[in-house]
Amino acid sequence: MSQLSYLSGSQSACESAAWSLEEANGGDGLLGMLPAPKWLSHLLGLAVLEPGVSSILLLALLALGTWILVKGLAWVQRYYVNCQRLRCFPQPPLKNWFFGHLGLAPDTEEGICYLQELSRLFSDVHIWWMGPFTPTIRLNHPQVISPLLKASAIIAPKDKLFYGFLKPWLGDGLLLSKGDKWSRHRRMLTPAFHFDVLKPHVKIFNQSADIMHSAISLGLWGRDHDHHHPGASSRILQAKWRRLCAEGSNYLDMFEHISLMTLDSLQKCIFSHNSNCQEKPSAYISAIMELSSLVVKRYNQPLLYWDALYYLTSQGRHFSRACRLVHDFSNAVIQDQRCILAQQGSEAFLRDKAKSKTIDFIDVLLLAKDEDGKALSDKDIQAEADTFMFGGHDTTASGISWVLYNLAQHQEHQDHCRQEIQELLRGRQPEEIEWDDLSQMPFLTMCIKGSLRLHPPVAMISRCCTKDIQLPDGRIIPKGNICLVSIFGTHYNPAVWPNPEVFDPYRFDISKSQKISPLAFIPFSAGPRNCIGQNFAMSEMKVVLALTLLRFRVLPDKDPVRRKPEIILRAESGLCLKVEPLLGPSSPEAHLSEAPQE
Repeated sequence: MSQLSYLSGSQSACESAAWSLEEANGGDGLLGMLPAPKWLSHLLGLAVLEPGVSSILLLALLALGTWILVKGLAWVQRYYVNCQRLRCFPQPPLKNWFFGHLGLAPDTEEGICYLQELSRLFSDVHIWWMGPFTPTIRLNHPQVISPLLKASAIIAPKDKLFYGFLKPWLGDGLLLSKGDKWSRHRRMLTPAFHFDVLKPHVKIFNQSADIMHSAISLGLWGRDHDHHHPGASSRILQAKWRRLCAEGSNYLDMFEHISLMTLDSLQKCIFSHNSNCQEKPSAYISAIMELSSLVVKRYNQPLLYWDALYYLTSQGRHFSRACRLVHDFSNAVIQDQRCILAQQGSEAFLRDKAKSKTIDFIDVLLLAKDEDGKALSDKDIQAEADTFMFGGHDTTASGISWVLYNLAQHQEHQDHCRQEIQELLRGRQPEEIEWDDLSQMPFLTMCIKGSLRLHPPVAMISRCCTKDIQLPDGRIIPKGNICLVSIFGTHYNPAVWPNPEVFDPYRFDISKSQKISPLAFIPFSAGPRNCIGQNFAMSEMKVVLALTLLRFRVLPDKDPVRRKPEIILRAESGLCLKVEPLLGPSSPEAHLSEAPQE
């Protein structure tokens, strides 16, 4: 009886609902009996519009829906075909279907160890899913890396996913540009890294290292002062490393000190500007360091990948403000030099530079012309200067810091390096590294290369394939995919390097290095898009390391170091080493009497 009452009530409710719908539609019948356009009009609230307007809007909506459907089906087809073509490559187990492999290799020591294990399990290539719809191809063997790195900038440009956040800061510099623009800029910038231009920079590297070790002030050095004798007005203000050691602070964070030192050198080499950033705060240097930090933070916050949202946040506003400060500084230097060039003319400008033997990066770019006689615009010069500052300070600082770490762990190699440097500089006063000395330190060079293999400053580089790329074994990387050339994975690949976790400088002995594939050791990348400033970086590393080992003994910290990959390879809590001053003719105290007195 109760079931019949329930059915009767339900039937009455349905009849009432149908009657209400019929009334709402002007008595034309039930909603299910309406023609599709009229039904859509009621559903979308278009019934109040004129019939003609309503029909146009409906057609537009139907066209939009059809377009979305067609695009969606086309994307599904491409995704399916791409997945089928990628089945020839192995992949490690997924974290889950939605995140793919995200989270399996965090930016921690454990994440690095996981990547080392992947290099052992997958000796050449494997798939790495960044979410459910974005496969990337990781390459970690010279044979499979070769076709990608040797491809032109048009076939394998840098992708926007990993480099896009740097665009507002670096613009279309060499790091981010592609195609014909990249090729043109590369040709025009090459003279800036010629040996004749690099030679005078060795003096700057010596001075910056002196400041880091002993805080020898070079405050009067710059464009407006004596270029013939940049250190002529120097005076010792205070000890830095030595003062800290004397006060009992023997454990120093290498990154903290060496990053400021490389920034100091770069400002002098790029802009001929001395900010004294190793001795006092600099707004420009602070902005550079803040930009690097903000880019790292954004990489770790996927919700802020969308520009419209990011620039509404405090992080985005800080990023914009720091960008403006950096751009204003570089633009002011460019305008000043362009005015001087216009007043003097290029020939007189070059004569003055030849006399002072200090032609900087901006000077070369202002004078550069392409095959058609066209010069770089101010915007192009600014982008290249900002790119050089970004690419030159943290990577070199990371390289130097990890070399000192490895030499602290292996005192026998450190002693060998020190002996080599002492013999090279024997009888010289003052003890200063010169250009010709850079090729006379073979064991130090081997230690630098050994450290760059074990602790590469940049863990990977990415490329987006605009065409299919065939690997030597016949497998094909389909176009449209992002490829990650794993520098770290290649350097830790046991199929390439026996006992890859061991620091062994003798791997790079000349007699052995000839047997090593050129693509087995790629801290500066390789191919047409390799690092244009690698000779600059290696020169600075040799000078700073030679002077440091001559003046100090470095010892390991009692706490183990945990690696942390960011834009460059860092240490989680800083890379602290114990520093002990060495007495000898190279000690700054030995030359106190030589410093000009006021």
